[in-house]
Amino acid sequence: MPLKGFLSSISGAGSRGAVSRLSDGEKLAMLDDLEQSGLGWFWASDPQGNLTYLSATIADRLNVPLEEIIGQPLSSVFVPVDRDGRTKSLALMLGAQKSFSGFAVRAEKRPDGAVLRLSGQPSHRGSTYEGFRGTGWDITDEYYREEETARLAKYDSLTGLSNRHRMKSLIETTLTAFKAAKRNCALMMLDLDKFKHVNDTLGHAAGDELLKQVSDRLRRSIEVECEIGRLGGDEFQVMIPDVDDRGELGEIAMKIITMLKQPYTLEEGRCVIGCSVGIAVAPHDGVTMDEVVRSADLALYAAKNGGRGQYRFFSGELENEAIFRRRLEENLGDAVRREQLFLKYEPIVDASSEAVRALEAHICWMHDQRGEIDEEEFASILDGSSQVAEVGTWAIKQACTHATQWPDTIRVAVNVPVALFASDGFIDAVSEALKEADLSPHRLELEVSEAVFFGDTDAVDRTLGRLFKLGVRLTLDEFGSGYSSLAYLRRAPFDAIKIDEKLIEEAGRHDSSELGLVRAIVALAGALEMDTIANGIESTELLARLKTCGVKRMEGPVYSDPVGVEVVAKELVGENWKITPSGDRIKRSKRRTVYRRINVIHDDHSYEVVLRNLSKTGALIQGLDEVPKGTQFVVDLGGGQLAVATVIRSNGDTQGLEFEQPLIDDGSGGLCTRNRVSPYALASAGAPLAALSPGSYHKMQGGALGKGSVPQFTYAPQARFEAA
Repeated sequence: MPLKGFLSSISGAGSRGAVSRLSDGEKLAMLDDLEQSGLGWFWASDPQGNLTYLSATIADRLNVPLEEIIGQPLSSVFVPVDRDGRTKSLALMLGAQKSFSGFAVRAEKRPDGAVLRLSGQPSHRGSTYEGFRGTGWDITDEYYREEETARLAKYDSLTGLSNRHRMKSLIETTLTAFKAAKRNCALMMLDLDKFKHVNDTLGHAAGDELLKQVSDRLRRSIEVECEIGRLGGDEFQVMIPDVDDRGELGEIAMKIITMLKQPYTLEEGRCVIGCSVGIAVAPHDGVTMDEVVRSADLALYAAKNGGRGQYRFFSGELENEAIFRRRLEENLGDAVRREQLFLKYEPIVDASSEAVRALEAHICWMHDQRGEIDEEEFASILDGSSQVAEVGTWAIKQACTHATQWPDTIRVAVNVPVALFASDGFIDAVSEALKEADLSPHRLELEVSEAVFFGDTDAVDRTLGRLFKLGVRLTLDEFGSGYSSLAYLRRAPFDAIKIDEKLIEEAGRHDSSELGLVRAIVALAGALEMDTIANGIESTELLARLKTCGVKRMEGPVYSDPVGVEVVAKELVGENWKITPSGDRIKRSKRRTVYRRINVIHDDHSYEVVLRNLSKTGALIQGLDEVPKGTQFVVDLGGGQLAVATVIRSNGDTQGLEFEQPLIDDGSGGLCTRNRVSPYALASAGAPLAALSPGSYHKMQGGALGKGSVPQFTYAPQARFEAA
């Protein structure tokens, strides 16, 4: 339809009763000027909805030849840009002959092209419907401004991930919908370890770049459908719908931790951080958003307190654990003043002679209620505490005092926290400790982490120089953890390098490339006339490999765990303390005790027993007499954790069980079932957890745990086992 025809159609449709003083030619010229000005364009369709007219200016803006558009259905030429299904509404309105306005569209053939806003109204000549007539405006700039504003309201401007507001909305709507549909949803809370130190020492620009790289790695590490958000600072959140398999979730968490701890290259330098992950699953750990987020937060808190760089699933006991942990942190200052802290010492042994050359101080806490808090747990409590410098200064003074009672050939080693190293009074505190104890400076060995080199280079050099003049020995701790380049070794006055314990662990597992790195470190230390120390050694096999690499000093459970001052004094009486390595000594397990009461179910009967031992493949229970081999139980481990097991050994009131499906790591050194019975399934069963029988549990695995229903059960506790 030419513009003159279009003019006639709209004149007939909308000018009844109006008196026009312009001729058709003048009107045509005015409309043509309007089109050319870019202020507005026109379009028209026939009764079937096919385009009969479109301003040439629109076609130019869309970069689509006019001949490819004319004659095509309007609803196929233009597609909506707001993703709310308005193409269907447009087609319906054309068919229903209803006016419309404000439809944001773009050409179907140019999905990245100009954005238009269309309006239209039906045209009639008498009672005859002739199609639609309408106008259009180019709103490309306005649309993208609004889109960017909307994006900034929902997404983090630095990383491009969902922001806190969007994650809250998504989690809330998802959990509400999933509750009605009885579906599972996992939530992970992530916190970066040592990020604050990078931000404080390398600057905010480096911190921002680091967060961008972390976000990219997060996207690559999670291959299942999920939503990732940054809540602010170094906190992240991951929502994973329809996953409650804790084996799968643990693998995802471990992959995240592994990827995020790899070294980062920034313009300001190279750095390494870590990540801790807390995991909660709806509906097991909560139904509402507040409940699930709180559960994931508690799990994250537990993961960080457990030593960082690990994941932890939520369990009901974590809340009390978190409360007690916060109280410990708050009471740390009082512990120093009330003399509740004490030192244990771990021998550092000469690799060739097996003679003890030094003793490394470890801080422990004798708590009024908790009892002894060992060095590893205490270190996790101290990390990040405001009392780091105070406790570190106390440890140096105490260690110097103890060392004066030892032979002159034995040195004392003390770890120096970064916060203490950077404090103004650090050098004076060391000097005062040596003076008060009347200890020769060369017998004090201060272990300094590579992390100190994140700080002001000049200040670090001054501190190291003053320590060197003071005469104390310096050990570079955690070497190989990847914090910085090797350049500082040429100028720093270190006497020894302590190889990072994680590198030693890897060498024990693989003994190939990792051992090659150990050899390279030993060669570097030799060239710089420094000793090398390997710690955390647990096996004689690893010890032998490290000796072949040329490591000079060894430390770890293969020689001795940290021991008290009294033991040290007794061993040093002869002034020649030698320790023969033994593979029988292993590092103490951090697993929680499994000596607890549980229920086992057989047929419709539930029995209370004592769980004495637990492994991935089975358990040892005590409390039932005359249980024949081959008997099948459902073991209720609590919290919806049911494991089908068969008796493979029976002796009196003790039975050895083999699980049908192996348990998995829970992220904190313990074990858990891969799946749990859904609270929805329990509610539909109408019975307590202990009332589920082995046969019914199998039904739930195939049915109610997923889609089906659970039959009714009865709980009938028995005093004596009754074989079926």
